[in-house]
Amino acid sequence: MKSNTKGVQLANVAIVGRPNVGKSTLMNRVMNKRLSIVEEKPGVTRDRVKRVASWVGTDFNLVDTGGWKSQGSSLDKLVSVQVEKAIEEADVVVVVADGIVGITVEDQEIAKVVKRSKKPTLLAANKIDSVSQEVEAYNLTRLGLGNPMLVSSLHGRGVGELLDAVVNEIPEHLRNVKVPSNIEIEKSDKELAIAIVGRPNVGKSTLFNCLDKDDRSVVHDSPGTTTDTVDTYIENEFGSFRLLDTAGMRRKSRVDEATEHYSIVRALKAIDEANIALLVIAANEGVTHQDQRLAERIDLSGSPVIVILNKWELLNTEQRLDITAEVKDKLQFLGYSSIVKISALTGRGVHKLFPVIEKSIEAYGKRVPTAALNRAVLKAQTKHPAPSARVLYAVQGAVDPPTITLFADKKLHPTWLRYLEKQIKQEFDLGATPVKLRVRLRNKS
Repeated sequence: MKSNTKGVQLANVAIVGRPNVGKSTLMNRVMNKRLSIVEEKPGVTRDRVKRVASWVGTDFNLVDTGGWKSQGSSLDKLVSVQVEKAIEEADVVVVVADGIVGITVEDQEIAKVVKRSKKPTLLAANKIDSVSQEVEAYNLTRLGLGNPMLVSSLHGRGVGELLDAVVNEIPEHLRNVKVPSNIEIEKSDKELAIAIVGRPNVGKSTLFNCLDKDDRSVVHDSPGTTTDTVDTYIENEFGSFRLLDTAGMRRKSRVDEATEHYSIVRALKAIDEANIALLVIAANEGVTHQDQRLAERIDLSGSPVIVILNKWELLNTEQRLDITAEVKDKLQFLGYSSIVKISALTGRGVHKLFPVIEKSIEAYGKRVPTAALNRAVLKAQTKHPAPSARVLYAVQGAVDPPTITLFADKKLHPTWLRYLEKQIKQEFDLGATPVKLRVRLRNKS
C-alpha cells in the first residue's frame, strides 16, 4: 500500500479476523468517524481501507480488512488474499475475535496465518461490554496469540488500553512519528481527488488497481463487490493524485439493504469531494438508463467528467462505432466530456487517461480575460442571436468550474444559453470541464 504522507514513513497496523467480529467497528471507534461500513452480517468489508490514526504522539496507518475465511467462494478467497497482503505489509497486527462466541475454526486458521508472519501481534477479545463477560473471553488464549485484551469496539471499553499496547509494539524508529501540518496543507492544495464511479460490475475496481498498480480492491465478476469507497495516493509524471474506487450504484428501487445504502451514500460523497470523476461504462453493454441517471448526478456536482468506455477489447469495429454514437446521443448533456476507450483488464489505452485528466483540470481552473470573453460572446450573438434578448456584457466571476455572469436586457432562453456555453467551450478550449452561466438583467431604473 502506498502512503499518503509524502515521504513520512508511518507504521502499518492491520486489523484482521474472521467475518463479523467487529473489525470495522473498531476502526471507526479509533478514528471517531464512520469510515468503514458496519452491519451485523459477515462479509460487509471486502477491500483494505487505510486511514492515518494518531495515539499518544504517534501517527500510524490503520488498515481495516475484510473477513478472512479458510474456505468459501472465489470471492471469499480474493478477500482472504487481501487480508494476507495486509498482514505481510503490517508492522503490528491486531487480531480481533468475538469474546462472547469463543473460538471458531476460522479464528484458529487466521491465528495460524498471523503466527507464520512472525509480526508483533495483539489479540483483541471484542464485544466484552461488562465484567460478567470477561471470564469466557480468556478462553481465546488457546489461539496461541497471548492473553486477549478485552474491548468493546461499540462502546469504547478497553480501546484506549489496546491502542497503548499497539504503540508499544510499533518499531522504535516509527514511534513518536507525526505527519507535519504543512504536509497536510500541501496534500489538500496539490493532490487531486479522482472518483471512479459507475454501475456495479463495469470494471471500476479493475481500473483502480490498474492505475494503482496494487491489487488493493477486490475484483470479482459478481456485482457489488466493492461495498465501501477505497482510496489510495499515487504519483506520476502528471502529478499527485488521490484515487477513490466507489461502490457501484444501482437504482433506488433495487437498493434494499442497509449496507448498499451506506455504500451509495459514500460514493455520492466521494463524487462531491472529487476534483474530477471518471464515469466507467461497460462498452459491451451500452449506455443503460442507470448510466444516464448516474451521469446526471455527477454533472450536478460541477466537477469535470471523463467517460471511460471499458471492455473495449470485447467489441468489433461495427460495435465500437455504435457505442461511440450511443454515448454522444444518450449522454449529450455531457457534451463537453472526453471519451477514453480502454481495457482495464489488459491495461490497453489506460496510458491515455492522465493526459486527458491533466487537460480537464487545467480547464477547470482556467480564467478567461474579460475582453476576450466579450469578443467570444459577441461573435456567438452575431452568428446566432438570442431570441428577443441581447447579452450586453460578460465577466468571469469564479473558477473551479469557470463561472460566467451574463448581463442581459431580457431573460435568455435555456436553449440559447446551452448554445452559448458550447461556443465558449470551443473558443477557449475548455474541453471536459463544465461552464456555469449566470444571467443578470440590466437594471432599468
